[in-house]
Amino acid sequence: MSASLLGLFGVSFLAATLLPAQSELGLAGLIALGQDPVPLLVFAASLGNTLGSVVNWWLGIGIVHFSNAKWFPVKADSLSRATTWYHRYGRWSLLLSWAPIVGDPLTLAAGVLKEPFWSFFILVAIAKTARYIIVAFLTLQALS
Repeated sequence: MSASLLGLFGVSFLAATLLPAQSELGLAGLIALGQDPVPLLVFAASLGNTLGSVVNWWLGIGIVHFSNAKWFPVKADSLSRATTWYHRYGRWSLLLSWAPIVGDPLTLAAGVLKEPFWSFFILVAIAKTARYIIVAFLTLQALS
């Protein structure tokens, strides 16, 4: 595996957790460099981002009782909004896990609400992969 694929995987992983990172720019930049096949770049970004969301799900399962602690990575109002959204739309709301601001708290809320792992994983993987396919398509269009 090339260093660029590994780096993109890492940035994408971090971007899906509650830590700030910008994976779309990384993907677009690597596509522009043209050193790796675009499908491999999309795969690395999608896998990293999906697995980062699994970390959020796991945190939701295991440490939600710490949600009022100062160090907890999600503000109470963000978690409350995501939980309300999740209650209203159910597991299908995970198709918005790609979205800025609400996506990461949604994946945490899915853990809090004990969404089964495989339905969580499949829906989040679909959402994350679709986003990176769109970013890759737009980048390739801009380069041509």
